[in-house]
Amino acid sequence: MVVDGNLQFSEIDEEMTGIMRIMGLKSNEARVLVFLMRSAEVTSRDIERNTDLRQPEVSIAITSLMKKGWVQISSLLTENKGRPVKVYSLVYPPDEIIDQIERSIEGDYSHQIELLERVRTLIHSL
Repeated sequence: MVVDGNLQFSEIDEEMTGIMRIMGLKSNEARVLVFLMRSAEVTSRDIERNTDLRQPEVSIAITSLMKKGWVQISSLLTENKGRPVKVYSLVYPPDEIIDQIERSIEGDYSHQIELLERVRTLIHSL
């Protein structure tokens, strides 16, 4: 089911987007991801209208989210004789995506701690 365009960003959506940005997502990726987390299936146009992003920004964000394995695409034929409309949806439930982000942050943190310990070792070896 494609949304009808009545899913404008709320204050909560903006807060979630801000948190996702702090967690390392680019701004437009975060906006699109948050929108998809509360939508079933949407078109690029739905995303544009509801996130205040332009088509190229949506396209870049969708491509990045697809590379992460979080977004899938399917085609939906239009009733008119036109090009098929691409429909986007999440591959995983929002909680699973959040878990993936969390595991990534934990891995980055552990690596940073290891690097700091290496600096400590090098300092003491002088």
